Amino acid sequence: MEALGLLGRACRLGHFRRRSTATPPPPPPRSNSKRCRAVRAGARAASSSAPRAMEAKREEPRVVTLRPVEATPESFAPFGQVIAASPDGDQFGPHDAQLDLSRGIPRFYIMRLESRPLKFSSITHHASVTQCLGSIGGQDWYLGVAKPSIVDGATEQSGGGSAVQSRAGHFYLPPDPSEVCVFRVSGPKFLKLHAGTWHAGPLFKADAVDFYNLELSNTNIVDHTTHYFKKHDGVAFVIED
Repeated sequence: MEALGLLGRACRLGHFRRRSTATPPPPPPRSNSKRCRAVRAGARAASSSAPRAMEAKREEPRVVTLRPVEATPESFAPFGQVIAASPDGDQFGPHDAQLDLSRGIPRFYIMRLESRPLKFSSITHHASVTQCLGSIGGQDWYLGVAKPSIVDGATEQSGGGSAVQSRAGHFYLPPDPSEVCVFRVSGPKFLKLHAGTWHAGPLFKADAVDFYNLELSNTNIVDHTTHYFKKHDGVAFVIED
């Protein structure tokens, strides 16, 4: 009987220790989530960069090449005066600079400019002064110009354009890119600009040039109106000479 009891306990123990003969399930597949996330991130980066590239391409300005005209009293008349040397003792006359410095304190100084290559994409005017510019030593230089376009008020103009009010308070019509031209100033002479003449420069081929400049003491602070061709018209200018 004792032997049978031991045998029964052994059977019961064997019943509990019996191993299953069923085939175990295969392990779950390895996740490629990191690789998928990298692919998705790359796709998003490519899709987001495409509009930026197209936008940058659209913003590239149209480059207009201008050939300079020699500045003479006749050719420069719509924009100002060309003043050359005159004999000592000559009386004041129409060949002299007709200046208006009545709206402030005149400032006459030497202006050193460096690295001003023959290209521009903006243009400036001064409404309250007849600015004068000339290179010291008579070195050649260039000036992009457009006719004065100051108007009395903000009314619609006959050509369809609307006047813009400057920070200085006056109204003007933005310059037409098709009416911009460039002058070359050679030798010992200077330019007097009519009040409101749009100008870009001085520009030159040398590394640096000194200019004498006659304006008002606060011209560059309170009377400095600039039009940006690249921003408003999609145009930039290059001078070929």
